[in-house]
Formats: sequence, C-alpha cells, structure tokens
Amino acid sequence: MTSSRHTLPTLLTLLASLSAAAPLMAAEPASDAAGNAQPWVVYEGTGDGAGKGKHIVLISGDEEYRSEEALPQLARILATRHGFRCTVLFAIGKDGTIDPLVTTNIPGLEALDHADLMVIATRFRNLPDDQMQHVADYIESGRPVIGLRTASHAFAIPAGRKFARYSWNGKEPGWEGGFGRRILGETWINHHGHHGSQSTRGVIPPAAVESPILRGIHGADIWGPTDVYEVRLPLGGDAKPLVLGEVLTGMKPGDPAVVGKQNDPMMPVAWTRTYEAPGAKRGRVFETTMGAAQDLSSEGVRRLLVNACYWCVGLEDKITEKANVELVGKYQPSPFKFGGHRHGVKPSDLALPAM
Repeated sequence: MTSSRHTLPTLLTLLASLSAAAPLMAAEPASDAAGNAQPWVVYEGTGDGAGKGKHIVLISGDEEYRSEEALPQLARILATRHGFRCTVLFAIGKDGTIDPLVTTNIPGLEALDHADLMVIATRFRNLPDDQMQHVADYIESGRPVIGLRTASHAFAIPAGRKFARYSWNGKEPGWEGGFGRRILGETWINHHGHHGSQSTRGVIPPAAVESPILRGIHGADIWGPTDVYEVRLPLGGDAKPLVLGEVLTGMKPGDPAVVGKQNDPMMPVAWTRTYEAPGAKRGRVFETTMGAAQDLSSEGVRRLLVNACYWCVGLEDKITEKANVELVGKYQPSPFKFGGHRHGVKPSDLALPAM
C-alpha cells in the first residue's frame, strides 16, 4: 500500500504539469470585483464550427419586439451550432435586471472594442457618451454590422450631444437619418403592413437568388407575424434587396397576400450594402426589418440571420444549404407588444447550463 504522504506530492506535481501543458483559454469573468454578476451573458463557441475564433456582440434594447429574448437565442445557435463566441448585451435597470424600458443604459459595450461583428436590435436609445463611444469607435473602424427590425431607429440622442448624428432623425450633413439611414440604409418611416393584423411572407427577387446569404432558403421559408416596414424606393447607395416582404391578409404563414398597393411594389425586408467610415475600409452591412423574437420561430428567418453572420465576417464560402439552425434550449418567445417583457430576469439567468 502506497503511503499517502508520498501520493499527495506526486499528485500535486502531476496536476501542475498538466496545467502547464494545457493551453490557456480566455474566460469571461462571471462577476465583477465586488462579486456582482456581470450584466451581460457570454456564450462560448463550442466544437470546430466555421465561426471558431470569431466574436459577435449582439445588442438588445427595444420596448416592443422582445430583442432581449431573440438575441440570446440567436447567440446560442451561433455559439453551439457554429462555433462563434457571442456576447449579448441588454438594457439594464437599477436592480440589475433586464428592463427594455430603460433607454439610457446598455452596459458592456466595450466588448465591441474587440468584436468581429456587431448585431444590433435597439430602439430609440439615448445612451450616455461613454457607452456610445464604443459604438462610434466600432463604426469608424469599418467593421461589419447587422441591423434587426428597430435598428433602423436604434438611437434617439438629443441635438447638441456628442453623438446626436446617430439619432434616427439626425440632420448633420452626411448623417441625415442618423445611424439607420447612414449605416444600415434606412431610418424609421412608417408601418407598411397593418401592425398586429398583417404578417409578412418572404419573396426572393430573381436578382438575389445567387446570394450566399440565401443559400438553403426559399422565399416562403421566411415568415413572421411582424408587419412590413416602409422604406424609400429604390434603396440608396449600393444596397441590394435580398428579400421582399409580401403583406398577408392575416397572421398565419398560409394566409393569402393582400391585393393592391401594399404589394405593388413590395418593400424590401432584407438587403445588403456597404458603408464607408472616414479613413476606414468599407464595412459590410446586412439589414432586415424582420427579427422580432416571434420571427425567430421561423426556420427561414433563423437561417437568413445565421447566413448573414457568416457573410458579414467574410465566411460566405462556408455557408451550406443544410447548416444547423435548430433552436437551442426551450424557446417560447413573448408576443410583441409594449410592456410585454418578462420582469425580474437577470442576464445570468440566460446562461446555458454547463455541459
């Protein structure tokens, strides 16, 4: 029988050698210096997916379409199915819970400093200058952007403030229409379909069928209960419509299309374009006026968003027709409405269970 006083030093030596041999992995701290849980959630990329080594920062914060539910689900798919490391940010109240009614606080935006892609789904945010600085630095670097639904009117920053040009109704020369129009291609104009009673079915225009973002997608695969937004036609700059929004008479995927001017012409609901920041290379943009939490129940919408992430970070050659876009974990999105968010939820509640 081996003496325990000899076994323990041997075991400690073995563990030390294994630790030295193991590669160091950067881990997101679970809490700050005071022991408080961080007000964001990180999903580490798993496996050897094509997104391994890429970091996506997803920014939620809208009062109506439940981006605080949609973006964690999208991040889970990107991380567990495709290997991307994903950080999801939220509007946070004074009690540390997710509160999309708080328009002045999205902690953790410094994650953008080292991000490969920003996905944003905010609405009329009036963020302080120190938080907006990270957004501006990201944009001015020319890195890619994905905008979802209300991102066309992502910010509402009063005139006279440092970043007022980002406001949805901005009037600064060269920034008319703010972040939405200058970067994504359009700002808020109006509802085109009837809100809450006319849903949206995708139609792929012939000129877009070869886009890698549409690989594995047929138009009718894309459906959502949210209505079509109005945009100015034609879209400006080098924008290329990928999906048109067919306005339906009701709230089911199989409902007939509306007859008349709402569908003649149809409004684009997804497009690509590039933006050019001063002194930076041109950045890729994918914008869709879909993307509410309920929209992600549609496999076609999920595939569209996952493919767009690949395209934005330059991995379009890795997009496959049958890429896994299945939901991760339980997903029962709340209906879109003002005041409909789930109360008392902390970002740490949204972490995936350890495997």
